[in-house]
Amino acid sequence: MAALRYTLSVRLWGDDKVFGPGVAELLEKVDEHKSIRKATMAMGMAYSKAWSIIKHAEEGLGFELVHGSSGGRGGGGAELTDKGREFLKAYREFEGRLRQCADSAFTDIFKGE
Repeated sequence: MAALRYTLSVRLWGDDKVFGPGVAELLEKVDEHKSIRKATMAMGMAYSKAWSIIKHAEEGLGFELVHGSSGGRGGGGAELTDKGREFLKAYREFEGRLRQCADSAFTDIFKGE
């Protein structure tokens, strides 16, 4: 018998999906590049889709995740809000703790099969 594997994906729901690994990755890229456009280029995602994802998450969570400034002579940019950064950090910590519990449970239940 082949060794069993599993994946863990944490998604937060309200009336529908509000936040998950894709949104978290997008926010991390925005934080890294200080730009939604550069983040989307790094992810191979359309700019309009990224804004749609961010706005949907903000509506579901009830607070702003990203603050953007328009382009122009000095160029635009984007950054995570303080609350957005805190939420992303909490989400990743929650995800990590769940992964630890899931790894232990998987090993106990499937006995390393």
